[in-house]
Amino acid sequence: MATTTTDSAQPSAAGPLDERLLVPTRFPYRTIAMGTIGTTLLMLAALGAGGILIRDPVLGHGPLSWIRYGHGRALANALLYTGFGLVVWAWVRLGRYVLAGRIGSRPILIAALCWMAPLLVSPPLFTRDVFSYLGQGAQLLYGLDPYANGPAELHVLPNVVQNVHPLWQTTPAPYGPLFLLISKWIVAITQDNMIAGVILTRLVLLIGLGMTLWALPRLVKHLGGKLPVALWLAVASPMMVIHLFGGPHNDLMMLGFLTIGMVAALERKYVVAVLLITVGMLIKPTAAVALPFLVWMWAAHMSGESKVKNFFKAGAASVGLFVPVFAVGTWLSLGSLNLGWWSGLKAPQLIANWLNFPTGIGEAIYNLVHLVANVQPSPFVTVTRAIAMVGLAAFGIRQWWLARGGGKEAVFRAAITMLAVAILMPPTLPWYLTWGFVLFSAFGWQRRHLSVVVAVSVFVTLVYYPTGEQALYDWWFIAIVVLVSLYAAASLLRPDPLGLIAAWRKPGEEFLPEKTPAPAGD
Repeated sequence: MATTTTDSAQPSAAGPLDERLLVPTRFPYRTIAMGTIGTTLLMLAALGAGGILIRDPVLGHGPLSWIRYGHGRALANALLYTGFGLVVWAWVRLGRYVLAGRIGSRPILIAALCWMAPLLVSPPLFTRDVFSYLGQGAQLLYGLDPYANGPAELHVLPNVVQNVHPLWQTTPAPYGPLFLLISKWIVAITQDNMIAGVILTRLVLLIGLGMTLWALPRLVKHLGGKLPVALWLAVASPMMVIHLFGGPHNDLMMLGFLTIGMVAALERKYVVAVLLITVGMLIKPTAAVALPFLVWMWAAHMSGESKVKNFFKAGAASVGLFVPVFAVGTWLSLGSLNLGWWSGLKAPQLIANWLNFPTGIGEAIYNLVHLVANVQPSPFVTVTRAIAMVGLAAFGIRQWWLARGGGKEAVFRAAITMLAVAILMPPTLPWYLTWGFVLFSAFGWQRRHLSVVVAVSVFVTLVYYPTGEQALYDWWFIAIVVLVSLYAAASLLRPDPLGLIAAWRKPGEEFLPEKTPAPAGD
């Protein structure tokens, strides 16, 4: 990612169609409409194929209930994946316009918001986590400790309780106390109305999106990227539109505090930076990964000749800010200094699948050994996870040490470390990759690296079924997902790389980009 996309948009870099792609455009109406139709299909199909309610007051046992069963459900799945395909097609097409310099940041922002709009009222997509959020908020509302037991201990709000995934019914909350307070406020308003609860959760999480949108232009200014590229990667991608918003996931709120905190640090407002990222940690603990990097950024701009003294001064000041904010935030959220949420961080480790590389390696070794001996898989997974944790600690410390010059290098190293945490620490869930990608989006990119991001974005969005159950051991399905992801990645660099669309054109018909006469500004 050493260079921006400016130079790589030349026609010679990507083939004969690039000259036509370089025709300026004012507004990509058709591309935005394509993605909006796609998310509308996602919303409609999710009524039968998404994270539907146990007792659905919309369809229930009415005349449209057939979409939830048998052939109706198969039709809903087909419609949903068709919508997903349109969203990816629109996103990749928008990306080609960005790389060619045909559009500025405004069309990308409008596209992302248009694509998100239908999902505001959609059932959860590719996850059921939002039901857990509501269940844990209900526990707090009714005086129960969500860090001691799962939502199954509730004897009120039956719709909330029964829709929590069975894995999390008896599992303590792994989220920060401030987010549980937010969930408590949501449930206080919506009570047992799950549809209203999901919609209100999305509306609240839009605050995090707004914070990220405020921060991105400023991050780009400091980190050397291009704003249209950053918006395309961080805001308009399937990981943001479908996972973080369509899910929805509280990572969206955490990312808002993280990005603004990094802006504050780059603008030498270190007190504000530590405060904001600590608050982000009270939403989701992952934000804590960025805190040690702030110490280097602060120390790098302290007066004095001794770097060692500056480091200890910055470290002491950071700890002095972190401890009271953490303590007060926890007290205000829970009504006590309840640190039980640290033990709740172990809960996600119950999830075991090969998307987490150490788990996958352990499972692979187990399968080889199991060919000759009847053994259990857990020891193999436990050992490989332990080795990975040691490696992650060493990697994180090295990245932290390399960040000692502060500035943009520290932000880059923090993003790498957050991405490593998402990949190596169990579990690895698809939307976790946004932790690093949102920060990376503000740096300069090369086209081939962007195509890798396209492949990863499509892959991690599809490896879970729309119901929220993982599809990672459905090998034929995964093979199709890999092919689709690679095709999407190739399509960013060259439209219709296999000639599949051209085969349906009439003789002499050429690719025609969206026609409008003048280039757009940011």
